[in-house]
Parts: sequence; structure tokens; C-alpha cells
Amino acid sequence: MSGEAVIAKRLVENLQTDLRALSNETKRKYPPVKEAAEAGILKIRTVVAHNKHVMPALVACSGEILQPFLLGCDTKNLKIIQLCLQSVQRLISHEALSAGAAANVINMLWNLMESGMEDLKVLQTAVVILTTNTVVRGHSLAKAIVVCFRLHFSKDNTTSNTASAIVQQVISIVFERVMAEDEAHADGAEVEVDLDKLKTSSTVSKEAPKTLRPCATDAYLLFQDLCCLVNGDKPYWLHGMTEMTRTFGLELLESVLNSFPQVFLRHGEFSFLLKERVCPLVIKLFSPSIKHRQGMSTPAPPVSPERPSFPINMRLLRVVSVLINKYYTLLVTECEIFLSLIVKFMEGDKSFWQRILALEVLHKLCSQSKLLRCFCQSYDMKPHSTKIFANIVNALGAFIQSLFVHPVVERQSNQSVDKPGKEGSSSQSQSQNAPAPTQHPAFSYKGVFIPLLPVSVAGTPKPVFLELLDKTDAPSVPDGYGLSVGFASLLDVVKCVSGIVTSEMDVEERRIRALNKDKNETSKRSPEAKKENGVLSDVDKGLQSLWEELVNSSWCGVLAALSLLLDACMDEAATEYILKSQELYASLCGKLGLTVPRDAFVMALCKASLPPHYALSVLNIASPQTPQHKGHNRNTSRDGLLQMTQGSEGRSEDTGDGRNQVVAVGTPLATVVGTQQGPVMLTAKNIQCMRAILSLAHCHGTILGTSWHLVLTTLQHLVWILGLKPASGGSLKVGNATETPNTVITTAVMAELPILSAMLSRLFESSQYLDDVALHHLIDALCKLSTEAMDMAFNNREPSLFAVAKLLETGLVNMPRMEVFWRPVSAHLLDICQHPHTRMREWGAEAVTALVKAAIGYRHEPPLHENLKLQTMLLGPLQELSSIPHPDIRQKQLDCVHQLLSSTGESLVHGWPMVLGVIGAVAEDQGESLVRSGFQSLQLVVTDFLPIMPFYCLQISVGVAAKFGLQKEDVNISLTAVGLIWNISDYLYQNRDKIREGLEKEAKQMGETQPDGIEQPVPPFDALWLTLYSRLADLCVDSRPAVRKSAGQTLFSTISAHGALLKLSTWQIVLWQVLFPLLDKVKKLSGSAATDRDAETAKGNILIHHSRDTAEKQWAETKVLTLAGVARVFNTWRHALLSLGDFPRAWALLLEHIEASALSTSNEVSLAALKSFQEILHIRPPRRLNALGRDSPSHSNNDTELDLDLVVPNEEVIDRIHNNATILERTSSEERAEFEFGEGANAELDDATLWATAWRVWYNIGINSTKPPKSRDTVRVPSQGFLTSLVQIFPALFIHIKPRFVAGDLQKLCMVFQNAVSVPVQADMSIFIIPSISETELTALQQTVLHALDVVQKAVSEGPDSMQTMFPAIFDQLLTFVTYACQAPSYGQIETKVLSKAASKQEKWDTYRTNTQSDWVAMNYVPFAEKALRMSAQLYKETATHPAVMEQHVMQNILKVLQFPLGLKYACPSASSWKLAVQCLLEILPVGLPVARQPSCSQHFTEMWPDLAAVYELFLFSEHPAPAILSVEEQQEDESLDVQVVQLIREQILPYSSSTPDSFVARIMTLLNRGSIHSANTASFLDTENRQLREEFAKACFETLLQFSFITHDIKGGAQDEGALTKLALSALLQRCQEVLKKYVEDERLSGKCPLPRSRMAEMSFVLQAVTTLMQSLKKAQQQNVDSATWDQVIGLYPYLVDCTTCTSSQVCKALKEALYQYQNLLVAPTNRLTNGTTSD
Repeated sequence: MSGEAVIAKRLVENLQTDLRALSNETKRKYPPVKEAAEAGILKIRTVVAHNKHVMPALVACSGEILQPFLLGCDTKNLKIIQLCLQSVQRLISHEALSAGAAANVINMLWNLMESGMEDLKVLQTAVVILTTNTVVRGHSLAKAIVVCFRLHFSKDNTTSNTASAIVQQVISIVFERVMAEDEAHADGAEVEVDLDKLKTSSTVSKEAPKTLRPCATDAYLLFQDLCCLVNGDKPYWLHGMTEMTRTFGLELLESVLNSFPQVFLRHGEFSFLLKERVCPLVIKLFSPSIKHRQGMSTPAPPVSPERPSFPINMRLLRVVSVLINKYYTLLVTECEIFLSLIVKFMEGDKSFWQRILALEVLHKLCSQSKLLRCFCQSYDMKPHSTKIFANIVNALGAFIQSLFVHPVVERQSNQSVDKPGKEGSSSQSQSQNAPAPTQHPAFSYKGVFIPLLPVSVAGTPKPVFLELLDKTDAPSVPDGYGLSVGFASLLDVVKCVSGIVTSEMDVEERRIRALNKDKNETSKRSPEAKKENGVLSDVDKGLQSLWEELVNSSWCGVLAALSLLLDACMDEAATEYILKSQELYASLCGKLGLTVPRDAFVMALCKASLPPHYALSVLNIASPQTPQHKGHNRNTSRDGLLQMTQGSEGRSEDTGDGRNQVVAVGTPLATVVGTQQGPVMLTAKNIQCMRAILSLAHCHGTILGTSWHLVLTTLQHLVWILGLKPASGGSLKVGNATETPNTVITTAVMAELPILSAMLSRLFESSQYLDDVALHHLIDALCKLSTEAMDMAFNNREPSLFAVAKLLETGLVNMPRMEVFWRPVSAHLLDICQHPHTRMREWGAEAVTALVKAAIGYRHEPPLHENLKLQTMLLGPLQELSSIPHPDIRQKQLDCVHQLLSSTGESLVHGWPMVLGVIGAVAEDQGESLVRSGFQSLQLVVTDFLPIMPFYCLQISVGVAAKFGLQKEDVNISLTAVGLIWNISDYLYQNRDKIREGLEKEAKQMGETQPDGIEQPVPPFDALWLTLYSRLADLCVDSRPAVRKSAGQTLFSTISAHGALLKLSTWQIVLWQVLFPLLDKVKKLSGSAATDRDAETAKGNILIHHSRDTAEKQWAETKVLTLAGVARVFNTWRHALLSLGDFPRAWALLLEHIEASALSTSNEVSLAALKSFQEILHIRPPRRLNALGRDSPSHSNNDTELDLDLVVPNEEVIDRIHNNATILERTSSEERAEFEFGEGANAELDDATLWATAWRVWYNIGINSTKPPKSRDTVRVPSQGFLTSLVQIFPALFIHIKPRFVAGDLQKLCMVFQNAVSVPVQADMSIFIIPSISETELTALQQTVLHALDVVQKAVSEGPDSMQTMFPAIFDQLLTFVTYACQAPSYGQIETKVLSKAASKQEKWDTYRTNTQSDWVAMNYVPFAEKALRMSAQLYKETATHPAVMEQHVMQNILKVLQFPLGLKYACPSASSWKLAVQCLLEILPVGLPVARQPSCSQHFTEMWPDLAAVYELFLFSEHPAPAILSVEEQQEDESLDVQVVQLIREQILPYSSSTPDSFVARIMTLLNRGSIHSANTASFLDTENRQLREEFAKACFETLLQFSFITHDIKGGAQDEGALTKLALSALLQRCQEVLKKYVEDERLSGKCPLPRSRMAEMSFVLQAVTTLMQSLKKAQQQNVDSATWDQVIGLYPYLVDCTTCTSSQVCKALKEALYQYQNLLVAPTNRLTNGTTSD
């Protein structure tokens, strides 16, 4: 069974049950009803039995089925009526009634209504029958509605209220039927209505138009009658209406209009009703209210027909609100009237509840953006129309203002109408008593305290008074309700206007963008134009005008009201809403190009963020004069509102306002005259407003334009008051107590300061998103602020650094478009850097340097190193800082340069000249710290960036390094700068090929430039080297010794090491424009140097060695270094210089400088000059280039010596010239030829003129420096080192002058040598120079002199005969030196002290300390003379047979010289002298005597023999006895020399007596006799004091005498005489021995046990030894040579010898034993007779 069948079955069962019940209930009293009921049951059964579909059959028979129930209702029986109505409702609910049956039901309900029976059931049934379906139409429907209306006016409240709801429901049902009907006919178009015909017919008849469908007709008639009822007219369709209230009618109208706008909008007939019925009705009903005027002085009568009714007005406004909201498009003109009426309701002369009602309506309207847009478009934009939208906004503003300005009037007005308490009274009570601190949102202004109430739910307006439908009298207005609604309305206006403009602008922007994309117009339009005008350039002008009108119509009222509310607001959230609204409006104005309203809103925000009086003094002056926007005219009312805004500066003084509590106290920023001088207090609201300003600028910076100045001025003052100070990068930080001593900040704000600082930073960081025009506005505003701060700083006021810091921050975030802002920003910052105020210019420099660093480090496209123009622009400000004299600015500039080099130096390709210029500009007269900072950068450049900079910048780098060398602030920097130049030279050398090629290319592009003073063309690479040499030469004459020294060493080392890089033509420039000018400058400056001690040294601040304590001495060192360096250059590169045509002139000039320096009064200079002289004489072979580019290995030692002379500034010796780096490998044959010289060059090397000049200079130096002084005063004696160096030069020089060396030259040479050797030593230096007597070392001078003579001697020996004639002169000089062993030479008039004979070093030191009578000490010439003696002996042995030697009596001269040491013997200063003389004598006599004995040469030696005899005599019998300190061994050694001399006589003289003069032989024999006799002589031979008995010498003499005295057949003439003399001597000797022996025996006997003196014992011992010797000699002699008398004397001694055997002395006994042994042969028994000791046959 289907569901419909089930429902039908259940309905049938229910109906049958109801009918049975009805039958049972009426069977007694109402039989007709019973019968009808039973008939009904039968009818139902019949229908069910005969019809398969029950429901349609039931509907068809519904009249019959319904009849019993209708009859039951007529019974008036309550129970039966209830039963019947229940059954009827069942039939209705199952839609089982036909139209006729329904009409019968309506009639039944009408009857019940009239009888007053079951009103509620009647209403219930009416609702059911009307809602179930649409069978009830037309008059039945009208009748049903009338039933409901009449029940509504029942006296029963329950019935009335129920009927009221049902009436509204029924009316809604009617219109819902229309909507359903329209939906059913949705496909079909509505029949157009002829409005004129309709208007005509409506005036004649009130019938519905025929064009309407049935349901629409019912609705049309119903709505028409409702209008008539409200208007007091009789209804046309609703017959039977007996009563109707206007309030209920208005409610019904409002309900229909509000619920079914589709009906009125779709059907023209209904629209006609709106225009012709509703609108006039509303206007009519408004008339009493409009006409009503309530005076303030006279109260209104209690009852008046003209008095405005709250219920009527409230419902009228509801209707108006619906009409405006729902039907504005239909009722444009009428809505203008309505809106004007509502605005009038807002006027102050209306009752307060009227104003509140109108305000609630406006609130609902203001929340609908579409309506507001329509209002503006339909009214405000029309030329002769009412400015509805502007009036609405102004009315809201005036209302809000009235609540604060006229609170008393409002209270009276409210109380005159409404008896209960009103808002005014509450406000008044609050004004009389200061409000206590409250937690609720509120407003407080000039003593008026108004709370803020919630008036919206989820953003939707929630009216209160418009919903009071049950109120017949105006209720009291809650305190603050009016203000709250007005505030909410304003916010809605702002929101809607902003939403309209923003959304439509976005849509237009998308549309235009798509259009441009389709048309490919993007590339055709300039980006600047698009950015500048935005969407407005392409948007529809009408649309743009609408946007502008929306803003122009509302901004004055909005600004006036919001400014007042902001001033009075005590709630943070409400304040935030206000601020956001002002921010939105400011952004809208900016987007639309409306500068005046934009600036006004910005001004309001700025004023709100500052204290009132402070803001007036600051902003009125700082605000820019903005030109009025085109097409914008302010009317009088707007000007008044603005005046109200400007006048709202008198703010609430309520101390209980939490938002007005002081949270920070700071000092005012002095920007204008008249700014308050006391502390400035900021409230929490000020801080909140500051946030709003930051938000506005951050989010809408693009549209601020010239308002940036106002915004930034305000932020600057707030930052100053809060004590925020600029930090690195331009951000702000909380200042410390020292920076902001007068700033007091609460804990809460203190925690908020970092947030504010971050917001400020984000604001300027967001500038990267601004277009170019907006960015320029921002920068221009910051520059203006900064200019103002500069002006204040000129007046000695502490300036604000806000603008400078934010300029920096803005620049840092806009690096991608630095071309836009760089020039104006950098130009302004450079102006700041010149400001006299320290902090101001420091931050200017900080900004400049930070921007430059960021810009250089930014990744540009194209890269920075490829963009010359951009690099120049970026580095320009940094370079311009060099013109600022302030040291702090320069320090920041240099720090920036150093950081740039450290981080991004590799990108500085085209900027190197500027960077180097900045570094070099510091080296002038700056402070030490600046110089040090700049130099650090230069060090970094030289260390890391030489390879990447353009080649032409290398010359600039050299110049900058030289500047730092010349600076006077820090000598260490100057020294290191010199080292940097050396490093640059190394780099130039190592990269020579690349640099040469690069410079040549750049020279072709840029044009060749020559170093200063260079006129002839020089290759670019050589010009670079010349610049380096010239700068070093400038440093060589610096005023500071250390710098001069370091520069000199570097200059000459560089030239020596890298000179091969220069072409020959360049060498000439180096010579004549660098080296010789340097020598001249040094000579001039050293000559004018002061001889007094330096001032600093005299004060004791600096410890300086005495050798450098005057300027003269310091310049002497420089002179030394310079001369040595030039000499080294000449020596190293002589072969290159020889190719120059003017080399002889250069050579002579150099030698002149050397001569002048050598004769200087400074020992240091003179000695160095000689070293330089020696340097240039050490000729090296020309350097030839091989495949490896290295020198010959044979000269590496010389190079090494040269290296050791080079000293770097830090006094450490290092190898600066590598053997493999001095000569460059060159590929060009032409270049190679410059250094490869042939024989011609070598020939020039030995040019006679050059070396003659050198010899002349050497002689001049020698003779002038060693000339003995003629006076004791002002004595200048050359030092030993000087003399040594001078003499050392000669051998090297002699090599070149040897072929032209003549006797006159030798004489000059000997004169110099002799003078040099004769020079004494200062007493205080003798301890270190003069060796002791016992030492054998020669001084360096002595050794050098002898070496030089040896060189000459060898040259003479090897030379031609003409040179060999100089042998005698050499002997003379050597022999002169030999005499110095015994007598030191004198030196002019100088008194010298001679050391004692055996002085040791300690004794010399003691002598120096105690003896100060003499300032000079003679040299120890003993080793020197001995060496000269050896050389003489050696030379003589080699040249004894040379004619010149024989002719010049060299042998005689030698013997004469030897007489001195041999004669003095033990009196010589040194024992070695006479011993060496003896040795030399023993060496030369065997060579010289044979030559002298030759008959052909004897004439040259005639005078020699007496001198030889004298030599023997002086030596063998010296007048100076041996010292007592000699040991026995030493005595024996000395005696052996005597014996050697006797042996020489025996071997070389006596055997050749026939060839020897007789007188000489006689003297020799005399000496021998004397020697033997002397030995036996007690007086002298037996010396008991000295023990020096020359036994061996005596023996030698005896033997020699015996050997040459006992002659047999060979003896002749004189020889026999000599033998006789010998025999007499022997006899006397034997007799003397006998006497000594006899005397000794006697004395010993007499002495007893006492021993004899030691001397007697020694005498006895010697005599015994002599006897032994004598007997041994006699035994060896030939028998015929010894006579018998002699043997008798010998034998006669035997007894005496025997007597001596009792002697107790071991010494004597030993000697006695030896003597007795000699008698052994004499005691043998003779076999034959002995004759003279021999046997005979």
C-alpha cells in the first residue's frame, strides 16, 4: 500500500470517528446535526467503496462531508464547536477541501468570530486553511484576513497578541503565494504595465490591474488596503474592517516591504503602489514630526496633536529604512526626501529620542557600501541635487560634537520629552563629579564623561530603539548609547568608503592590466608614468570622479568627528579603531591624489601623537604648504568642521583617564623658537598614535607625497622625547642614562621601545617597495628634516640625528635602484659632514661610509667591475670626504676604505684611482691615528690588490706609498711605507712582461704621461720605475734619519736588483735626474745640518747613541748610505753605464763626491767614502744573458757580499737581491744587445783617463788626510779604519794604473803609506786597537800597507827593467818601517805616549785610566817592523844581485838598520825584534857576502864592512844585560844565537879573510878574543848576581880561536901573530883558573862547616867547566900547534883539582868530576915520550 493510500485510510478513519463522536454528542439536543453526521459517515463509506483514489473523491465530496461540522459550529455549544473545528482542521491539513468548502469554512470562522466563540481556535483554523494550500482566494481570503484583523483588536490580550502574529503571518502567506506564483511562471516575462493608465485607473477605481495573476491580485489588493488603513481611508478589498491602528499598519507595511522586495521589484503594479501609496503616506505621516519644533525655554503642552509620537516615528523610520535599503533603485527621488528627513531628525532641535532613532537608521545605512555609493552617485555627484552623503556624514559629526560641546542642552531636551533618566542627565552627573577610573570603554572631553557601549553584533548594526515596538512612549536613552552608535556609524562610513574605492580600484587595475597585456602596451608605456599615476591614468573618468566625490563628500565630517573622538577616547581598542579609520582615509586620499584631505588626516594623526601645545608649536610651522587638488572645493560646512577639528586641541584634563596617563617624560627637541623649554610628557595614547603613524607610513608610504615631511617631523620629535638614539645601520636604540639624562620612561613603555624602534626600522625598510617618485618624496622630507637639524646645530643646540640615521637606513634598503637616490642623498650627507657640530658630522660620515660600503658590496647587474660610471658615482662621495678638514670625518673615511678593501676590494677596478686618492690624501698634515688608519689600507692594497688593479694605478700606488713615507706623524709608518715601495718593486719585477704589455695598451688608450721632470719619451714601464726611483729619492732626503736610511737602502737595492728592466736611455735619466741630484741634495743638507744635540735628546725623552745625537751625525749616516748606494749602482751596472756617452763625466763627478766625502770631518763619512771608492774599483765582468737569465757562477760570491750590505728598515739583514733575479731574461735581440758587450766595451773599461782620475783622487785623499799637523790645536787625525780602507783601495787601483806607474808615483805612494803608518791612536781607543808588546799581530792598517807594498814589489819584479829600478825605493820604505821597532815615528806636533816595554792589556787599560796627560798613543810597531824586516830580507835574497840593489848600497842600508835592534838587544821594546834581526842577518849574509866579495862588485860594498863589524860588536857585546827574569832555557836559547853568529864568522868570514879587508878581520879576531877572555874574567864573566854565564858562547869563541890560531905549515905572517896572541890568552886563562882553584880551597878550609856563598860556588863550577873545555880543545888540536908550556900549565892544575875533592857542593863536585876525567889520558903510563900530547916514534 502506498503512502498516500495509508494517509487517506487514516484520514477516513479519523473522519468517521469524528462524525460518530459528533453524532453521539448532538443526538439529544441537536438532531439535525446528528443526522448530518450519520449522513456524512455513509457518504465517506460510499466514497471509499467506489473510488480507488480516495483523496480526490473526498475533495469532491468535501462539501457534504464538511456539512455536519459546519452545523455543529452553529450550535454555539463550546464542546461541539471544539470537536467540529478539530475535524475541520484535519480536513484542511489533509488538503481535503474544495474551494467551495473552504469558503464555507471561512464563513463559519466569520460567524464564530462575530459570536466571540473560540477565538484562538478560529485563528488557528484560519492559519491552517491559508497555509495549507491556495484554495482560499479573492474575497474568501480577504474575509479570512479580516477575521484575523478583527480578532487582533479583541479586548482579550491573548487573543489580540495571537491575532497580531497571525495577521502578520497571513499577510506573509499572501505574498509568499505571489513569490511561488512567480516561480511557477519564471520562464514567462511579466506583462509591461502602462503606468499612466494605471495611475488614471487607480484614481477612479481601486481594483487590481488585470495584468496580475490571481495570487498577485490578492497581494496587490491587500497591500493597497493596508496603505489605506494606515492613511485612515476605508479599505477596498478587506470588507468588514471595523478598527485599525496606524502603528500596527506601519508594522505590517514594514514587514511586507522588508520581507518581499522581489515582489515589488518584479511587478510594476506593486512598484506603482510604492510610489503612489507608500511614499506619500510616509511623507504625510512624517509631517507632524517635521513641523514640530520644541523650544528650549517653554515646555511643550502635555497633549498635542502635533506632538511627535514615538511609536509612529519609530515605525515610520523603520519603513523608511526598509524603503531605502530594499527599494532605493525604484525610489531614488523619494529616498532623497527620506534621507533628508532623517538628516533633519539628527539636528539638535529634535527630541533626543528622535535623533537616536534617526541615528540608528543612519547606522544601518552607513554599514551598506552599495547604498552609500549610490547615494553619492545619485545625489552628491548631481549638480543640483542635495549632497545627501555629505550631509549624512556631517550630521554624524555634528551629533557627536553636540554630545561633548552641549551636554546641558541635550539633557534638557531629553528630560523635556522623557521623564525617566536620560543620557544627558547621566552625562551631567558625570561632569559634575570627576569620573573614577573605569575599566569600561569611554570618552572623556572637557569634563564630559560618556561611556562606549556595544551597538553591533558581529559587525552588523543592532538597533535598540527601532526594535522597541511594544513601547508607546519614548524610553530613556542609555548613557553613551548615542555616542556609541554615532561612533560605529562613522567607522562604518570609513569602512564602506574605503571598501568601495579599494575594491573597485583593484578591479580596474586588473582590467587595465589584462587589457594592456592583450594589446601589448606594457612595453610602450614608460614605467615611470605607470608608477606615477597608477590606475588613475587609465580608469574611467566617471568612476574616478565617483571615488573622488565619495572622499570629498565625507572626509571633512569624518576627520572632524574622529579627531574629536580620538582626543576624548579613553579606550585603547576604540582609539585603535579611530586611528585605523584615519589611516584608511589618508591612504584613500593619497591614492586618489587628493592632497588636501590626505594632509589633513596626516596632520590629525601627527597632532594626536604629540602633546597638545607641543604639537601646535611644531606642526604648524613644519607642515608643508600643499597646493589644492584640482576640482576640490570645500564648502562652508566643511570648513566649519575643519575648524572644529583644529579647535579640538583642548583635551581632557581627567587624571583618571588611563589612556591619558603620562608614560614618558622627556626633553623637547629644539627646532623652532618658541618651543617649550620644560619637560614634555607623553601619554599612552600618544604612543598608540605613534604606532598608527608608523603603520600609515609603512603601509601607504607611496601615497604620502609631501606629507612625508609632516610624518617624519612628528616621528623625529617622538623619538627625541622617548630618548631613542641612532645606532649602527640607522636603527634606533634606547639611549643610556648619560645620553638622555632628563628622560623618564615607565616600565611598560620601556618594554615597548624596542618594538617602536623595530617598527621605525621596518618603516624605512619598506621604502624599497615605494616607487621612484614616492622614494624621492621620502628622501626630500628626510633631507629637509636634516637641514633643519643642521640649522639648529649652528645655534649650539643639540640636534636630532633622526633624519641622518633614517637617510642611511633608507639608502641601505634601496640598493637595487641607487641611481634614483644616490646623488641627492650623498650630496646632502656630504653637507652634513662639513657641519661644525661633532655628533652631526660624525653621523653624516657614518651614513656616507655605510652607504658606500653597502653599495660597493651589492651585487649589481651588470657587475660593478664592468660599470665605470657606476663605480665613479658610488666612490665619489667617499673621495669628496677628503676635502673635509675634520679629523673624525677623515677617520671614518679611512675606516670605510679599509673595510671596502677587506670585503669587496676585488670589485674596485675603475675605482682604484679614487680609493688610492683617498688613502693618499691622508698623508698630508693629519693626525697620527689618521695616518695609521690610512696606512693600514695602503698595506692591504699593496699586499692583496696589486694584481687586480689597472696597470696605470701602480704608479699612483707608488706615489701614495711615498706620501706616507714623507708624513711626519709616525716614523714607523714612514719606514714601513718604504718597505711597501720595495714590495711594489718586487711585484713589478715578477710580473714585468704582463705589466709592460698592459701599460703599453693603456698608454695607447689614455695617452702617454711622463714622470715629473722627464721630458724625453720614456716607455710606460720605464716611466713606472722612474716614478718609483724618484719617490724613493725624495724619501732619501727626509728630515728623519731612520726614514732616510730605509729609503736609501731600498732605492739602491731596487736599482741594483731590477736595473736590468730599464732600457739604456732610461739609465741616463736615472743617473742624471735621480742619483746625482740625490747626492747633491744630501751634500747640501748634510753641510747645513746642526751640530748641537737634538732638543728631544737633550730633554732626555729619547735615548740616542752618542754617534747619532746630532743632526750632523745623522746626516752623515745618510751621506754614507747615499754615496755607497750610488757607488754600488756604478759597480753593478757599470757595463750598462759605459755605453752612455757621458759616462766619463759621471765617473769624474762620482769621484769628486767620493773625494769630498773622504776628506769630511766626519769619520763615518770619510770611511764610507773610501768603501764606496773601493766598491767602484771592484770591477766585475759584464753580465751576459744565458738561456736561464742568470749570472756566471764565478761572481756569485761578490753578489752575496753585496747582499749583506743591504739593510731593511727594521735593522735585520736579509738577502734582498737573489743571484737568479738580477738579470732578466729578454726575448728581443735588441734588448739582449743592450747588456752584451764586446771587446770595445772592455777596452773602454780600462780607459787610462778614467783610472788616472781615480789615482789622482786616491792620492789626494791619502796625502790630504794623512798630512801631519803643524799645530797641536784643532788636531784632526784620521782613524785607523779610514787609513786601512784607504790603503786597501790601492791594490785594486794599482791593477789599472800599473802600466803607467812610475817612480814619482811610487814616491807619492810611499809618502802616503809612511804618513798613514805614523798616525797615532786616540788614547781612549788604544785599548781596543793596539796589540800588546808580547803580541805578534799586525794592525789592519799595518798589514794593509805591507800588503800594498808587496803588491807593488811583485809588480816591479814582474815588470820591465824600467820598473825594476824602483827596488831601492821599496827597500828604503821597508827599512824605514823596520826602524819603528825600536823608535816609534812622530806625527807632526802631536805628543804621543809610548807604552812600557812589557805592557799587557790590563796594564794598558790601567795606564789609560790613570794617565790623561796625552790624548794620543803611538801604535805598537814591533810586529809591523818585524814583518817589514822579513819582507826586506826576503826581497834582498831575491834581488841581491840586481844592479840597482848593489848600486844603491841596499846591503849597507840593511846593516845600518839592523844596528838598532842588535845593539839594544835586551833593551828593545820586544825581544823578538833583536832575535828576528839576528835571524835576518844570518839569512842575508850568506847571500850578500859572496856578492860583496866578487871583485866586479866590490866597489859597491867598500863602506859595508865597518858596518858589519859594528853589527857584530853591538850584538855580541851588548851594553844592555839580560833581564833577571829570564829562565835557564831562555838564556840557553839566547846564547845559541850568539853561538850561531860566531859560527857564521867561522864559516863565512874567517875562511875568506884573503878577500876581506884586513881591518875587518882584525876587528873580528878581537871580538873573538874578547869573547873568550870575557868568559873567563871574574870581573864580568863570573857574575854572581845574574847567573847568565855564556859557556857555549865562550866555547865557540875558544874553538874558533883555537881553530884559526894553531896553524902548522899554513900559518903565515899575520896569522902567526894572531897565534901568539892566542897563546898569551891561553896562558893567562890557565893562570886565572889556577888562582880561582887555589883560593877556593883555602876559603873552604877556613869556613869549616859553613858553606861558601852561592856566588863562590858558581864561580868554582864555571872554572872547572872552563878547564874541562880547555883540555878538550887541546886534545883536539894538532900536536904541533900546542907547545909544552901550555901542557905544563894544564898539568900544574891537577893538584889543585885534587884539593877540591873535599868540596861538599854537588854542583862543584860534578864539574870537578868532569875536569878530572879529562886527565885520564894524561895519567896513562907512557910507552913513548909524549910531545905536545902525542906519541912519537
